[in-house]
Amino acid sequence: MKRLSFAALKYRDFRLLSLGLFISRIGSEMQVVAVIWHLYLLTNSPLSIGYIGLARFIPLIPASFIAGIVADKYDRRTIMLTSQILLTLVTVTFIFLVFTSQITPMAIYILIGVNSLVASFDTPARQAIIPHLVEKKDLLNAVSLMTLFWHTSKVIGPAFAGLLIASSGLSSIYVINALTFTAVIVGILMMSKKEFVVKEIVSFNIKTVKEGFGFIYHNPIIFSTMLLDFIATFFASAITMMPFFAKEIFAVGAQGLGLLYAAPSLGSMVAGIVVASMRTIKQQGKLLLISVFIYGLTTVLFAITHSFILACIFLIISGAGDMISSIIRNTLRQVITPDCLRGRTSSVNMIFVMGGPQLGEVEAGWLANLIGVAPSVAIGGFATMLSVGLIGWLTPKLRQYQGD
Repeated sequence: MKRLSFAALKYRDFRLLSLGLFISRIGSEMQVVAVIWHLYLLTNSPLSIGYIGLARFIPLIPASFIAGIVADKYDRRTIMLTSQILLTLVTVTFIFLVFTSQITPMAIYILIGVNSLVASFDTPARQAIIPHLVEKKDLLNAVSLMTLFWHTSKVIGPAFAGLLIASSGLSSIYVINALTFTAVIVGILMMSKKEFVVKEIVSFNIKTVKEGFGFIYHNPIIFSTMLLDFIATFFASAITMMPFFAKEIFAVGAQGLGLLYAAPSLGSMVAGIVVASMRTIKQQGKLLLISVFIYGLTTVLFAITHSFILACIFLIISGAGDMISSIIRNTLRQVITPDCLRGRTSSVNMIFVMGGPQLGEVEAGWLANLIGVAPSVAIGGFATMLSVGLIGWLTPKLRQYQGD
């Protein structure tokens, strides 16, 4: 295997943005664990925890029609800076409510919704700006590194969150998250002053929105990969139910919860290192389908095991499969999509990528209430495996896609 490549880090703006986001994401992933554990302590209900997904998803619907146009019309750097400042304010509100003992499940849902709304504008701008930060020959490496940093933060964040919740309480997590936003805000401010906008004129109207949806719908490779990601994350995401696995099935408490959250991202991190060391990836379509199938299979195995160690191993493998599919999907979309449509296609993709796991959390909570936590997760894994076979069969262009 070739040595890990950091070619994209030679570009100053990419280096500032990616490293700033990496530090900030560690704090954000810590808060994800804290919020879920907080709700678990307040309600002890899988359905209540499942509503986290609904709170995140509802703002995505109206925002997706606007955020993509904003990313294609205005300076993407300014959009990211504004979004990060607003996300910091949301976390500060969390801190205020916790320290004044005014935090309630409804307050948590509202803050999650506001956070999701702001992030809906940040995501298309961030994804659309990456091809402007590196040369095309280093785009695969840039996407690989960004995804690697993202998943590495999901290893570090939850692991630290579990330790801090057990030793210092939930309030410390919210404070740390607020402080880590400084890294990405400073990084964006230090980027070059040039405007990151497209040359084509983009207007706020229905036709502009339809252009983004139309491009995706008429491109079977992009559409099928987005659909595949939605189905996989809708059915096979076990993240929301982790507190129940940690306490009631494996009996490992808050520290074990952190390890369960970190395990998938550990697998993602290893897979990301392997992919980042490769100059090209052949037979990307087949590899994408296989990696998502493995993601579903290991989700089933995780759900049926009663061994904490085996559960972590299955989650590590599932994370590796998720990482490989993520890199292929993101690179594929960046290469195929014209710059003038990148914001809108990223916005539509956001519905699939974020909508799948968020609605999946509601589905998992509802199904867990009916048949139990472990069976609901296992059924989701089986549904993902079946969906991979169906989409692969119906989309020969995806199966045959070699990649560039």
